[in-house]
Amino acid sequence: MPTVEVSLPEDVFTKLERMTEEEFVSREAAVEELLSMGLDAYTRDTGEEVTETDMADEFADDMWDTAEDPGMREEDDDFSF
Repeated sequence: MPTVEVSLPEDVFTKLERMTEEEFVSREAAVEELLSMGLDAYTRDTGEEVTETDMADEFADDMWDTAEDPGMREEDDDFSF
């Protein structure tokens, strides 16, 4: 089995030690499980294609043309300005 050496900040090492004591048999088992889970999450294909949309394109259907009368009023409407 390959061996990996890693330098960790003190706070990360403390969290690893706490997790090892609470949830795992050994530090090696904890590191193996956490690395496996992290690699699976990192490489997981969600099946959703991420596309960037322009804000104007996203709301284009909700906007009205300013050249048209938004109220669609009649010419002889008493409430026209």
